[in-house]
Amino acid sequence: QVQLVESGGGEVQAGGSLRLSCEFSGRLFGNHVMAWFRQTPAVAREFVAGISWSGGDKRYGDSVKGRFTISRDNAAKTVYLDLNSLAPDDTAIYRCAGQYGFISTVQMGDPGRYDNWGQGTQVTVTG
Repeated sequence: QVQLVESGGGEVQAGGSLRLSCEFSGRLFGNHVMAWFRQTPAVAREFVAGISWSGGDKRYGDSVKGRFTISRDNAAKTVYLDLNSLAPDDTAIYRCAGQYGFISTVQMGDPGRYDNWGQGTQVTVTG
């Protein structure tokens, strides 16, 4: 059984940075496509970033391109999201998602592709 636990959220001023982590427990992390989504009262689930098994393929949502970076450490069973140049519109609950097997880069942004979800970590950007 896969469990995902996010950490690293908090309150930061506009222009600041955060690093989010998602720790995976279970088998075959290296065969899971991983992604980050965010949710607010207005938007149920917005795609932020996705990463392939090896980390060689990545995809980003349009609103975060050039500011956020997704990465993974398969030995540590952890996926990261570096958030830079944060703006108040980035305020949301950030949730980690994982799916065993192949998901194409184009499909990474579809939340329906993922069976496993974490509870989320709150990011609040002020100013």
